Amino acid sequence: MANSPQARKRVRLIAKRTEINQSRKSRVRTFVRKVEEAIASGDSDAARLALKAAQPEIIRGAVNGVIHKNAASRKVSRLAQRVKTMTPLSK
Repeated sequence: MANSPQARKRVRLIAKRTEINQSRKSRVRTFVRKVEEAIASGDSDAARLALKAAQPEIIRGAVNGVIHKNAASRKVSRLAQRVKTMTPLSK
């Protein structure tokens, strides 16, 4: 256990940052899951809308340091590719 006052403070700050980062990471995963569910259901319009909502959230996760910027870019790219290859049902 931390003995100095500064070390105790760092433990508190780390706990707070960990909670914030877990929340952000969970938020990114939720948006990605919504896109994947829309792709699985075969609804191209819903998938397109979900991707449009997920893109800024994924990039925001990278800006905040929750995920690496290349990983965020890769996720967006792969999701966009999967949505693009879907055939629209309404047309």
